[in-house]
Amino acid sequence: MPTARQMAFQVLRAVQRGAFADVALDRELRSLAPPLDKPTRAAPASAWEMQREHRLVMELVYGSLRRQRTLDFLIDRLATRNASQQPPDLRLILHLGLYQLTYLSHIPASAAVDTTVELAKTNGFKGLAGFVNGLLRRYARLRERGEPGQARRGELGVPMALPADPVERLGVVHSYPDWIIEVWLAQLGETETECLCQWLNQTPVLDLRINPLRTSLAQVRQALGDRGLTAQPVTIQRGEQSYLLPQALRVVGSGGAIPDLPGFTEGWWLVQDSSAQLVSHLLDPQPGETVIDACAAPGGKATHLAELMQDQGTVWACDRYSSRLRKVKENAQRLGLRSLRLQVGDSRDWPQFAQQADRVLVDAPCSGLGTLHRHADARWRQTPESVQELTQLQGELLNHAATWVKPGGVLVYATCTLHPAENEDIVAQFLANHPTWQLAPPRPPSPLAMLVDPAGWIKLWPHRDQMDGFFMARFTRSHDELTGVHNVSV
Repeated sequence: MPTARQMAFQVLRAVQRGAFADVALDRELRSLAPPLDKPTRAAPASAWEMQREHRLVMELVYGSLRRQRTLDFLIDRLATRNASQQPPDLRLILHLGLYQLTYLSHIPASAAVDTTVELAKTNGFKGLAGFVNGLLRRYARLRERGEPGQARRGELGVPMALPADPVERLGVVHSYPDWIIEVWLAQLGETETECLCQWLNQTPVLDLRINPLRTSLAQVRQALGDRGLTAQPVTIQRGEQSYLLPQALRVVGSGGAIPDLPGFTEGWWLVQDSSAQLVSHLLDPQPGETVIDACAAPGGKATHLAELMQDQGTVWACDRYSSRLRKVKENAQRLGLRSLRLQVGDSRDWPQFAQQADRVLVDAPCSGLGTLHRHADARWRQTPESVQELTQLQGELLNHAATWVKPGGVLVYATCTLHPAENEDIVAQFLANHPTWQLAPPRPPSPLAMLVDPAGWIKLWPHRDQMDGFFMARFTRSHDELTGVHNVSV
């Protein structure tokens, strides 16, 4: 059986060659016996050991990817050849060693060095084992000499000169490309941008959305508690006001694989971050209505809409690929929902939906800057050019989806990014090109009213709200009488 570090290296090499991190990691872990959430009678120690090794593989893979720029910076300072000039596989091996020394305090420095040297020998770099050993030991000595007072908040804690420019400094210390730092600095300033960077480098939490058609918050909390897990309600705070998300539970602790948690098979809940749950409440679908989710896969919001409608009416779940809609169907079946209908194809090409929907959701494909903690490699895949391409798609999707809304209906645009070009600018362009539409934010007594920005949309910042970053805007035509959400429970 390969070691955790060898498995992590193999995953990182697959990502380097174009694979998505979660897909490559899942493939690697499945190549061995599946992890167990409790020991078997036959081999209790080996089962627990396998689970521990799998957790280490995940930590090494996601951590090394997330901290890639910082680790390259260290190689640049410690080696005579920059990280970009190192053999690609050797660079990954150095990443694994430096990541353990920098971020995994529970692993002794000697163990981190020795296992990385062995990794180099095993993977074709026996002749460079001395180089790997020397670089890592030198870095370990620097860390021992480093004093907390030598580094400002959030920095590396080693006596190395950091860039003076705020963009480069934040990018190096927290491991983001400069262009993302620039986008956030323009909105938040340096102090809050640093807080956001730190938050998005944390391990993501697990939020559940409870299915009220099959269970209750209390029943799910009790079932999780019986498994030794704590599940807490989720609240958003704005000054003295607070909003308790009606279906959200945040799970504390590790209970093993998601399908093994109590209530999964019974359809009691779906994994969905709390901020994503707010989108469906903003659309506020009613029983008996026709609702269209223009970009539905994998089905989190489409199934939520059906739950809010008490599974009465029709929810059209649309996606370009039938393979992605299969996940929507699986989720709907597990949750026991019958009101969903699937539509395969490009949402920009469907005239048959013209003025057929009471409510339409455009949860648009985006750069995902609000969910970078969940997708460790996303920060390196997105570029300013890819964002520009996305804004073209987002505008086209929103423009066409607006034609589906009945007179008096509601349209919601949402993304999980924190880039104004994909959010505020899309809203401004839509309103400029559609003078008969206007923003229609929720108003008191709706509890969502407390979240509305003065400009009329809702924007959730992870470091402020302790959940994924999200943007959402609600529209109606200017002659519509409907001006607010009227059926959101607390």
